[in-house]
Amino acid sequence: MIREAHVNGIKLGYREEGDPSAPALLLIHGRTADHNDWNGITQHFAARYHVLALDLRGHGASDRPGEYALPVMAGDVVGLLDHLGIERATVVGHSLGGVVAYLLAMSRPERVERLVLEDPPQPYPLANRAPLVEDGSTRFDWRMMHDTERELVDPDPAWREGLARITAPTLVVSGGAASPLRAQDVAALIPGAELVTIEAGHLVHVNARRAFLRVVDDFLNGSPAAAGSSNA
Repeated sequence: MIREAHVNGIKLGYREEGDPSAPALLLIHGRTADHNDWNGITQHFAARYHVLALDLRGHGASDRPGEYALPVMAGDVVGLLDHLGIERATVVGHSLGGVVAYLLAMSRPERVERLVLEDPPQPYPLANRAPLVEDGSTRFDWRMMHDTERELVDPDPAWREGLARITAPTLVVSGGAASPLRAQDVAALIPGAELVTIEAGHLVHVNARRAFLRVVDDFLNGSPAAAGSSNA
């Protein structure tokens, strides 16, 4: 069911599936996407979780307030959890959503039960990025694109220090050689993080859904996810 919440002075759209009395699992999409990016994934987890898939500010049905600092987006997630009366949630974030997820886990560790980061950008300056060229897309705020691009190209050094303070059990899923990002650099900074490589490129949950769900299920069940690399 599609719902909306008013938190931090803005409206956030989100999808809700599963039993509200079940443990909470929050899905955070990547840049330019929205909750629909998790189609098929939400249904899988709704069998045993209270699943929430939000639209980050500047995306989908959520407001476009013009302020897009990634720590503010992490604050929006806290606001949504507060709105729903959820103390702790398992958090799964893809790409930009992975940055939001790890900023949440480092700043509010008491709110994160377990953490899954799917091909997140490394917290080091990103080189050789092609300049953004606006097209006719209206599914997101282009100001969000420009603001978050600056944060990704030159991330706050405090993020690297903060990753070392994450206490939630963490799984990092890398898209492997076809991904432009180095998720392994994120895993190396989080104490005890488990790294799994699925050679599927940046959109692991789309290009290798079965493999992605298998390793995430193993991790959420408390079992070691498949070590090393996995193919789609």
